[in-house]
Amino acid sequence: MVKALPPLAWFRAFEAAARRLSFTAAAEEIGMTQSAVSQHVRSLETSLGVGLFIRRARGLVLTDEGRKLLPKVGSALETLTAAAQAFDVVPTENVLTVASSVSVAQWIISPHLAAFTADHPNVRLRFLSTIWPDDFHTVRADVEIPFGSKKQVGRNAMMLEPNGLVALKAPYLKGTVETLPLIESVGTSDGWKSWQQIVGGEPKPGIFVDTYGAALNLAVDGNGVALVSEVLARHALRTGQLVRAHDAVIECKEGYYLRINEADETARQFRDWFVCKVCD
Repeated sequence: MVKALPPLAWFRAFEAAARRLSFTAAAEEIGMTQSAVSQHVRSLETSLGVGLFIRRARGLVLTDEGRKLLPKVGSALETLTAAAQAFDVVPTENVLTVASSVSVAQWIISPHLAAFTADHPNVRLRFLSTIWPDDFHTVRADVEIPFGSKKQVGRNAMMLEPNGLVALKAPYLKGTVETLPLIESVGTSDGWKSWQQIVGGEPKPGIFVDTYGAALNLAVDGNGVALVSEVLARHALRTGQLVRAHDAVIECKEGYYLRINEADETARQFRDWFVCKVCD
């Protein structure tokens, strides 16, 4: 039986840590937490069955196995980058590249986008799908809307408000948080467990998804109650696609942030429009 290939994220964490000889420096470079980089490297070591670093108080030292692996991983990442760029045939003239999750593109940007394109008819838009903060280091975008903690997304990012978690359901769906199926978005720090700690009860999610956007879609179709980001849910609430299943708003340790290439005039125009029209 062929052994499964370790995840690409593990190799990226190793390659950055091996070049910088520091988990902290690697984390800053690829937009992850230091603990996440350390865990990815440890997972790779376990998968390969060898130690890749000697961990010392003042930094890291590559083992013989680590030194053998580094050039191969570095070359492979360069090959993958070149292969992806070969298919990048989108024109660049007057193109504004926006990197965000599909959830943000669908639930925050798309409902208002016609107004921006009407005011800026000469600007062409390109959307790149990303999810986690470290995903943004693999793309080049003029506008980025990452999800994560303030530490993960960096200093030059503005949090989108409001940033709580709210429980939503379809307006025709009868029942309460206590009686209806619950939809959980996994991979975030806060969820129905946080709801239990703050609001009470014994919520037991029965449907699990990996994005808030997917949770919203399931809730709109009447599949249960979704606990989702308040800023992401604004359009669904305003248009009546969803209603509040409970009045509580749960504090969220993570959120959506906006950052732009300040040197790009069109990016600044998009930022101003976004803050004024979309986040109003």
